[in-house]
Amino acid sequence: MTTTAAASTQLDAVAALLGGGNVLVLTGAGISTDSGIPDYRGPDGTRRVTPMQYAEFLGSSEARQRYWARSYVGWQRFNRAQPNSGHAAVAALQGHGLVGPVITQNVDGLHQRAGATDVEELHGSLARVVCLTCGDRTSRWDLDDRMRESNPSYTVTSDEIRPDGDIVLNDLDVAAFRTPLCLVCGHDTLKPDVVFFGESVPKPLVEKCFRLTEEASALVVLGSSLKVMSGYRFVRRAAALDIPVAIITRGPTRGDAEATVQVDAPLAPTLTALVERLTA
Repeated sequence: MTTTAAASTQLDAVAALLGGGNVLVLTGAGISTDSGIPDYRGPDGTRRVTPMQYAEFLGSSEARQRYWARSYVGWQRFNRAQPNSGHAAVAALQGHGLVGPVITQNVDGLHQRAGATDVEELHGSLARVVCLTCGDRTSRWDLDDRMRESNPSYTVTSDEIRPDGDIVLNDLDVAAFRTPLCLVCGHDTLKPDVVFFGESVPKPLVEKCFRLTEEASALVVLGSSLKVMSGYRFVRRAAALDIPVAIITRGPTRGDAEATVQVDAPLAPTLTALVERLTA
């Protein structure tokens, strides 16, 4: 069998799963790479960057100043990212009743901007900010306006972009940045409403995603290496219940042993091809 024939057979198998409807989709950073947002890991699973850890963020005002300075600069490019054809394909499959809820490990909001509904943001969203002291919540856009007002002469820019918007800055640029304060309690404990590395996904959300997995006819994983347990556990749960699992991404994943079908291919064109097969 030629490589092209093998790939076609794999796509047929994924299309068959989707054709039955009631499919749960789990997406990772790989679905946003065509939007210009790189993933955390290369095709071999090696981590490209080391993001700030939760304990580090909690540990000192200096760490929070470093995070917000870097995030303030990084947000300028991150916020301009647009949904790509992969996001549009997921929304189209959902619109045709083939895909149900979407669980995403991404914090970029691109699924919703592409028109998807019933999106469970497993790791939160950079569009929201929470105060760890008083619990007040606000939008990132409002906070960005406030940080700009508090740092009128801060003109640092960067061409870097990361999955969480947290780029690299030198120490002098960090030291020159004024950390935002909560408008309600005045503390410097504002945090993006996302799950940092070393932090746990809220238990009620995990339980809800387990229920969605158990109720699905199949689980399709898109653009995730499944290296972290937060997403991999749903693959394990599906496999334990004999629910078919399809994985479409570049390179090997932690869930390969549980997969019913695997497609090692570029995500956006592959998803576009699936939509054409299923909706023609």
